[in-house]
Amino acid sequence: MSDKNSPQAPSQNPHVRAGPRHRLPVRLWHWFNLWCLIVLLMSGLQIFNAHPALYWGSVSTFDDPWLEMYAIRTPAGDIEGITALGSWQFETTGVLGYSRVAGQPAVRGFPEWSTLPGYQHLSMGRLWHFFFAWLFAISGALFVIYALFSGHLKRDLWPAGREWRGLGRDILNHLKCRFHDHAGKYNSLQKLSYAGVIFVALPLMILTGLCMSPTFNAVAPWLLDLFGGRQSARSLHFIVATLLVLFVIVHVLLVLLTHPLRQLRGMITGRAPVGSDARRRHQDSEPSHE
Repeated sequence: MSDKNSPQAPSQNPHVRAGPRHRLPVRLWHWFNLWCLIVLLMSGLQIFNAHPALYWGSVSTFDDPWLEMYAIRTPAGDIEGITALGSWQFETTGVLGYSRVAGQPAVRGFPEWSTLPGYQHLSMGRLWHFFFAWLFAISGALFVIYALFSGHLKRDLWPAGREWRGLGRDILNHLKCRFHDHAGKYNSLQKLSYAGVIFVALPLMILTGLCMSPTFNAVAPWLLDLFGGRQSARSLHFIVATLLVLFVIVHVLLVLLTHPLRQLRGMITGRAPVGSDARRRHQDSEPSHE
């Protein structure tokens, strides 16, 4: 028989909550950087549109871009937008290379709805981009310090030994869209993904961005050499930004597939109800009182 005076198990009480799901510094950094990344992406595309082509090396070899967006006139007299990736060419009329600005067709890399400002204004795009880039870099440095000294890195972002062994299983579960509520804990794949973004992708974004500053080039010319020249740094900056956008898309999709309201509440308030999977595992781990 069960002990009537024993505490009620979480599976018997629908109002039981988990411990803090996300600590305050994590939540603040998450939402602050969301807006920073949106502004940086849109203003960065504005800058890219001033010369919608990417190269490798130290100089722009106009005859040999590895990525280029432009418009051509067809034999029939129509204008088509073209995106060229090396020797491959794709028609992207209306989206890339040739789209509408203020209702009028215009030759440009990315469309006006994706840039800040929407019309072509390089200097304004640079002002937005550099201002938010410094905010982003400073907040990132503060968060890394917090993660190191608070134990957040070791506790929440770096897989333990047994989690490394379960990495293959976690990858397979994600591919099969099998998700489990771990009561606010990240699985091994999530930990590696978040750690990779914070400690690899974001520093690369900052360092390659600094390579495009003439002032910083004069102070630290070795940084350009590290990335193989200004145009290589610009290309890497674009590639990492694209990977970050893909990461955000996957991240949002996974949130939508795994109790979105609970996930959102957890990132806003720091707490969220324990999911059924977590309650069931907790119940299974409880010692029997029979």
